[in-house]
Amino acid sequence: MAEPSFDDIDALVGPATPHFAYQLRARVRELIEELPADHPVRRYGQEKMELLDRLGHASSLAEDSPLEPRTRIGWETVPSSAPAADPLPRRE
Repeated sequence: MAEPSFDDIDALVGPATPHFAYQLRARVRELIEELPADHPVRRYGQEKMELLDRLGHASSLAEDSPLEPRTRIGWETVPSSAPAADPLPRRE
């Protein structure tokens, strides 16, 4: 296989949803695992793996959407109200 690129990682991560975050994280890990630790694509892949980990505890990437205000009626009953930038706490 050719050396992985930034575009390869973006192609995997771009359409990510919370339901598939960990499957995609595993694919990114496999894609970069043979690259040297200081390789820029490996570092980029590790950053995206962290994003996917947060997404696994969130409801969407929501990078370009406004957040719903926490004052919205019924907010406390919506468990999927957290974007990847501010995911819900992990359940123990």
